[in-house]
Amino acid sequence: MTPFRYERAADAGEALRLGAGAATAYLGGGTNLVDLMRETVARPDHLVDVTGLSATITERDDGGLLIGAAVRNTALAEHRAVRARYPMLTRAILAGASAQIRNMATVGGNLLQRTRCAYFYDTEGARCNKRQPGAGCDARDGFNRIHAVLGASEACVATHPSDMCVALVALDAIVHVAGAGGERTLPLAELHRLPGDRPDLDTVLAPGELITAVELPALGLAARSTYRKVRDRASYAFALVSVAAALELDGDRVRDVRVAFGGVAAKPWRALAAEAALRGGPATAAAFHAAAEAEFATAQPLRHNAFKPALAARTLAAVLADLAKGEAA
Repeated sequence: MTPFRYERAADAGEALRLGAGAATAYLGGGTNLVDLMRETVARPDHLVDVTGLSATITERDDGGLLIGAAVRNTALAEHRAVRARYPMLTRAILAGASAQIRNMATVGGNLLQRTRCAYFYDTEGARCNKRQPGAGCDARDGFNRIHAVLGASEACVATHPSDMCVALVALDAIVHVAGAGGERTLPLAELHRLPGDRPDLDTVLAPGELITAVELPALGLAARSTYRKVRDRASYAFALVSVAAALELDGDRVRDVRVAFGGVAAKPWRALAAEAALRGGPATAAAFHAAAEAEFATAQPLRHNAFKPALAARTLAAVLADLAKGEAA
């Protein structure tokens, strides 16, 4: 591990002042950053502890929530308003990690965790454009079972690891950001970048910018929602495919729907094509499956993950069928 200097910020303003250096990293729960530092993937020379940011979940008058960046994942998953109004979010967090990690991990840190691509972590023997721009991508012709089938590029086929972010994208979450230029908000769906020719840039945040909160708008259909994760083993593993979905019916037809996929792209993938295909249509297994196929029409599978589009279609169809029956599995 590279030697570093540690300072703790009392609030966002102090964090921004302390975090102005080029080789500075913000530290929340440390459940990903510390691993990256141990493996020398990340080499900051200055850590600014931001656990002094807001750890409060505020219920708004319109039914939405404002979630402080320092809220622990366990606290978010267990919050009564989250469980009642946004059950997919609770399920996604519980599927994401062990209780010990959830107790440490923060909401802001979860949004910024980096890929678990094995080639990204292999600093000794693997080429990785995300870790070292211009080095190449060994994953494209290597073992790429967990890698992306949507939105990838010649430079990178890594996937985003977060379960929580998949649910947040489906819920139209808004990210609150502070930086040297002031405060701003942006949809969570726009926070993470597709790799293009700069896979080393995971997000659109400017250097030194800090996530201060996540806002969940009031969304009536979210009360009828769930999250399902398909993985190679039942213990805590990263998703081959995951689905966050919310469904509102009008008789036997789909009035409104939200769908997002995990495990298929470098960012949580909002399934806009699938949603458009579903709205106003019949709530049938065939329609659910066809909507997923429409979303993956442009998929570009690799040698070891050609199964992902079909798996995603089956998973979405099963999830929507359960929601249509009033079940949340």
